[in-house]
Amino acid sequence: MGWVSGELYDASWVEQYFDEFGAQEWDRLVKNPSREVQLAVHNNAIRRFVSCGDEVLEIGAGAGRFTQTLSQIGAKTTVTDISLVQLELNIANAKLYDFDRSVSEWKKLDVCDMSCFAGESFDAVLCIGGPLSYVLDRRDCAIAECIRVTRPGGAIIFGVMSLWGTIHQYLDGVLGYTPEDNAKIIETGDLTQANSKFANHFCPMFRSDELREFLQSHGLSVEFMSASSGLSAVHGEALNEVRADEEKWNELLRMEILACQQPGYLDAGTHLIAAGRKANRETEPKVDRQTLR
Repeated sequence: MGWVSGELYDASWVEQYFDEFGAQEWDRLVKNPSREVQLAVHNNAIRRFVSCGDEVLEIGAGAGRFTQTLSQIGAKTTVTDISLVQLELNIANAKLYDFDRSVSEWKKLDVCDMSCFAGESFDAVLCIGGPLSYVLDRRDCAIAECIRVTRPGGAIIFGVMSLWGTIHQYLDGVLGYTPEDNAKIIETGDLTQANSKFANHFCPMFRSDELREFLQSHGLSVEFMSASSGLSAVHGEALNEVRADEEKWNELLRMEILACQQPGYLDAGTHLIAAGRKANRETEPKVDRQTLR
């Protein structure tokens, strides 16, 4: 990816963005059938790599949709977020919907600095919803921290914004940008003030092959990749009729989960999901690390 040199990551901006986003984060993945599909696809990935009894670190947990999933699995979760507002919402929802007993603690945290946790503290790390995208040019530092706190053989599940999938979903809006801005965004994958004078939401977006290569460059074996949606990505209001028919809805979810893992669909959804496995010590490969910012 074409990363712009210099310090792009502004933790205070990310914190403020999610503070202001507030309770919308709890509703985001259930507000319409399209979003419910994305929730189901993400939950499928989580259930593949997290087991009952696992000690899990959830990064960028937001208001708690995936914290609730982890509770249903039977995991013991340390919940973190850069936004205090989101942490407070997570606590409130956990108490309201009875998943607070599965949470070990709630902690305000920046993924680029997890020095409060000892190395190899968790069986699995959940980093979905975009934390790896929002850190911009500090992505190497962020992934190194995720790997450091994961036990050998443990899984790290990532979710990042998808370049082509975002264009697929929001094509009308994208065509409202100038061709010059679109060319810069597509070339670099970055949505920043440097790339677009219209942007008010800043993040790098990945292509599926770039995400795979990035995880592998840090020594993770990539065991799973999926789009967040594919078959249903642009059907909008037409999904309401399907959602009203339980049999059709369940069949859509079954097919969607399968389709999203196909190579031809990986770049179709607004997000990319990937799971990387940390090597066991006896099989750990030697990897040339990039300089951590």
